[in-house]
This record gives sequence, C-alpha cells and structure tokens, in this order.
Amino acid sequence: MPPFFSIPRRRVFISTLAGLAATCVLAFTVNAGPATKITAQPTVAAFDHVHDFDKFFGTWHSKQRRLKERLAGNNQWIEFEGSQTVRPVLNGHGNMTDNVFTMPDGVIYSGVTLRAFDPASQTWSIWWLDGNRPTQIDVPVVGSFENGIGTFYANDTFNGKPIKVRFRWLNITATTLQWEQAFSPDGGKTWETNWIAYFTKTG
Repeated sequence: MPPFFSIPRRRVFISTLAGLAATCVLAFTVNAGPATKITAQPTVAAFDHVHDFDKFFGTWHSKQRRLKERLAGNNQWIEFEGSQTVRPVLNGHGNMTDNVFTMPDGVIYSGVTLRAFDPASQTWSIWWLDGNRPTQIDVPVVGSFENGIGTFYANDTFNGKPIKVRFRWLNITATTLQWEQAFSPDGGKTWETNWIAYFTKTG
C-alpha cells in the first residue's frame, strides 16, 4: 500500500500550503493598515527650576559677615552693610545682581552676580565679577533649589590649593533671605563657612 502522501499528492499539498500562507500574509497586511511610527516621548522635568530666583527680583538691604581670614583657623568676623538690585535677563533664563557694599573703613566696594539657567540639566550657573578685579570672572558654582534651599558647588583654587566652593540660600520668605559661602579643603568632607549675608527686601 503506497504511503499516505504519494509524491504527486505531496506536491499538491505543499503548493496548497504555500498558497494559504501567502493568502494569510496578504490578509494580515491589508487589515493591519499602515505601520505606526513609535516615537519616544520627551522627558518632562518634575519641576521647572527656571523660576528658582523669581523671589529675588527687586531691591534689598543686606547685613554682611565675612571671615577676616579663610581656611586659616580664624574666627574673627568683619561686618558691613550692602544694597542689591536683582533683575531678570536673557528673557527670564538668567538674572543679575548689582551689589554695592560699604566696608567698615567707609570704602565702597562693588560686584556683579550673573546667573544663567540650563533647561537641559535644570541647573543654574552663577558667576561673580569683582569690581576690584574687572578683568577676571570667578569659576561658576552650579546647582538648583530643592525644598526651599538653594545649593551650588564649584571646584576652584584658594591660595594655590584646590578647594570646593559651596553657595547656599536658605530661610527664604517673601521679604527676607539668607546666603552663605563655604570652602572645603578636603573634597567636601568638611566645610568652613566664611561669608554670611542676611537680606531684607526694600522694594
């Protein structure tokens, strides 16, 4: 008795299977419609830090305390007063502060703080331009505000040695705020706060 599939029947069966497969592929292609292009959705930041400094706009009076010597085990503070005017620049993606200080000996000292926002990293960079050194601008500190406290860091040098610099804004209300500067000589293990400013809004 010949096998169930004789050679002619096998050829017919294989041809039939091929036809059915082609029909199924065609039907799937027609019913599936055009291919849908999947595009990645842009990542949206949980909080837009571009407004971190909005409360700072206006004019301020300040009381300043600065260590006479930094990273020298010194605890003698110099106290003086100042006035600041803060205004937006760069269409809201930056701001600047015009600072004027009256030193204890009556000498007027000035400087400009420039801040610029990077939307990609959601961080601010802050530069200081000293009126006594108008051809040199400091290394920027970089950071943002979290839970009402602004923290910014930079790698810099002091007296020829590498240090870390930290700026902090804290105790912020609608009319008051506090700023601190600290240096670390050991990579951030310990910090010496060497400058503190207390601000009161005047306009």
